[in-house]
Amino acid sequence: MQDAAHSTLLREPKRALHARIAATLESQFTDIVERQPEVLARHCTEAGLIERAAHLWGKAGRRSLSRSALIEAIEQLSRALAHISALPSNAALRREQISLQVALINPLMHVKGYAAAETKEAAEQARRLIAQAESQGEPPDEPLLLFSILYGFWVANYVAFDGDVIRELATQFLTLAEERQATLPLVTGHRLMGASHLHTGEIVKARTHLDKAIELYDPAEHRAGAMLFGQDVRVAALFYRSHALWHLGYPDAAIRDAARSVVDARDIGQAATVMAALAITSLTHIHCGNYGLAKEQLDEVCALADEKSAMFWKVGAMLLLGCVSALNGKAEEAVQTIRPGLEAWRSTGTSLWMPVSMTHLIGAFADLGHFDEAWRCFGEVTTLMQKTKERWYEAETYRVAGEVAIRSPDSDVSKAEAFFGHALEVAKTQQAKSCELRAATGLARLRRDQGRRDEARHLLAPIYNWYSEGFHTHDLRRAKCILDMLA
Repeated sequence: MQDAAHSTLLREPKRALHARIAATLESQFTDIVERQPEVLARHCTEAGLIERAAHLWGKAGRRSLSRSALIEAIEQLSRALAHISALPSNAALRREQISLQVALINPLMHVKGYAAAETKEAAEQARRLIAQAESQGEPPDEPLLLFSILYGFWVANYVAFDGDVIRELATQFLTLAEERQATLPLVTGHRLMGASHLHTGEIVKARTHLDKAIELYDPAEHRAGAMLFGQDVRVAALFYRSHALWHLGYPDAAIRDAARSVVDARDIGQAATVMAALAITSLTHIHCGNYGLAKEQLDEVCALADEKSAMFWKVGAMLLLGCVSALNGKAEEAVQTIRPGLEAWRSTGTSLWMPVSMTHLIGAFADLGHFDEAWRCFGEVTTLMQKTKERWYEAETYRVAGEVAIRSPDSDVSKAEAFFGHALEVAKTQQAKSCELRAATGLARLRRDQGRRDEARHLLAPIYNWYSEGFHTHDLRRAKCILDMLA
């Protein structure tokens, strides 16, 4: 009845009523205005008070973003920007427009995807607005806005994965942060450098930068940066360093970093930071053989992503759940999860971590006896790695190919040896001790079955003896079992 009555009002009386309601809210219901600025924003919009409405929609959008209401934030920030674009331009409005445009990038990353067209367009528009303002002698009041836009370009290329571009953009980001002596961008720059080097297979360099990011981080000063740089910077540095540490042969340290990352994320409470920490550290647990914990974390990501309509994190979690299924011997379930997951992943403009999912898909196809599918998938993933230069999983991909070659109906031993050999070479080049151990274990087992026991022992013993921790993990237990059989 209210809607029907409202629809019968002429435009001017309707505007006058909404203006009276807005005035009453502001004078008598300040608590509602403070807690729900979108209520007043709607009445100001209907009353034709566009500038006031723009300010209120912007306030509502920032408030929604701070409590991880991502869909609401996108709607409210977009309304604010639409209102500003309809107003005569002035310096104050231009500053507000830039600030709101930058704020819009963050929720779009998690809902649409970091490399989605909408997210990239939002970043491009923010860059255009800053360029226009600077040409008029109006640089943004907040210098971090420019760094936030630079982060948007880096992360779009990161999830779409272009190894050369992300290293260059990360270098530019860090160099600019050093020139301006801006502490939060400096911490973030080391985080970006660490992630870039990690995924391109430069593991030692990655750890150096991530160590620096964690060292420089000050919670009191830097936690607010989660709104500008996707997630909290220390949480991100910890979950990336957990992967670097696992690759470098420190599984216990990797698990400690993974646990700290999740604890810090929960303490901060920002949904995007929590989802990222849970999803990304789940792979650390997968590497260490903690499949049950990995599944618990990924199930939580899926539930939170559904609540926040964060498709990017939902799809990413489903792909990793497929990897857990493959490792738990549920090959059919793995194929049914990973195959559609890869298509959904591509639909967000993402190729990041596809080598991880596709490598586990190769193993699942082999478990089902679908060796033609396994080799087709192997061809696709090796082509993808060459194209994108996402090389951190290359040794693992070739190791799994070696296992598949042994299990194939024709059991091509020479092919298996070549794959294991390539995996060992890549792992040694990257100083990735965990990947080296896995490849050496596979090749040693092959040598043992060929009756070449001394060769097998001499191959595997040195890398096993290098380790000083992680003897409870699957990889080291398997290696120890083979060495005991070779003694």
